[in-house]
Amino acid sequence: MQNSKKVLVALSGGVDSSVCVHLLKQKGYDVAGLVLKMSPAHEETVQAAKQAASALSVPLFVKDMQGAFEQNVVSYFIDEYRRGRTPNPCVVCNPTVKFRALLDAADEHGYEYIATGHYAKITQEDGLFYLEKGENLKRDQSYMLYRLGQDVLSRLLLPLAALPKPQVREIARTIGLSCADKPDSQEICFIPDGNYAGYIEERLGKSPQGEFISPEGEACGTHQGIIHYTVGQRKHLGIALGKPVFIRSIDPDSNRIYLAWGGGEYAGSVEISGVCSVTGLPFPDHFSCQVKIRSMASPAGAQAFLLPNGRLNVVFDEPQRAPAKGQSLVLYDGNRVLGGGFIESELGAER
Repeated sequence: MQNSKKVLVALSGGVDSSVCVHLLKQKGYDVAGLVLKMSPAHEETVQAAKQAASALSVPLFVKDMQGAFEQNVVSYFIDEYRRGRTPNPCVVCNPTVKFRALLDAADEHGYEYIATGHYAKITQEDGLFYLEKGENLKRDQSYMLYRLGQDVLSRLLLPLAALPKPQVREIARTIGLSCADKPDSQEICFIPDGNYAGYIEERLGKSPQGEFISPEGEACGTHQGIIHYTVGQRKHLGIALGKPVFIRSIDPDSNRIYLAWGGGEYAGSVEISGVCSVTGLPFPDHFSCQVKIRSMASPAGAQAFLLPNGRLNVVFDEPQRAPAKGQSLVLYDGNRVLGGGFIESELGAER
């Protein structure tokens, strides 16, 4: 590398990535931006990044990642819903597309460091790099980054780690950025209107209707296609059984959705697959930790047990509400991310 002070920032034109560029420039880094065109819906992102790069006086590289994004993220996203699961597109995109493209571009253009506007923290200890929660816990995004490896963490700078969002917006206003009051981006970047079921049906055709199965095992109504539903869902079921019910499980083979009475949606344990550790070191056979079973969940105490097949059995100290197959369970030791995996257990199977 020519210069250890050169850093390439993933620049979307939003307030977080734009302020990230500004803060790094203030610290004396030689900064450039990289915007990734992931899908047709990202054309607006490319234009916003160009505007931000101009306002911040940094060069901008544009990289078309539509092929890789379609293969690694969109196909996965659609397939998970077809299988009655609830996908984590950002969790999958980060290691396979976004940060891979960022590292490749940094190497190509001679930048030693990479940076993003995520609210999380990187620390180093005994030659290993660790991912930690951002100091602003309400905005913490460490959950979404848990699958990043040492190759990424060793070169990653996260300038927003200690900042609350209002302060980030104030910095943007102070330096005259037009994105200062731009709304936060939607959760699914390639589906701007948020209608994920419509997006899937546009590609695959109408999802076939099927049966709702009551807690007693009887057909009790017709669902509009399994892609419209997720485990733990209570609302918009169109079912009246005299008292509240929720979705306990979704069976893609029989095209049935199984219901349970409200109050029974808590699971005592789950099994996770695709297990990874932040350090790359194997997990011990048994360890105590805190876990998050979805991005906005509160951390919960748990015991983790390594299984012979490489999966982890995670036993909660207190039952957790509606862990959904396909979602990530992320393991923490206090503020430090240990790793995680994808939930595989059927809700209620351990009860």
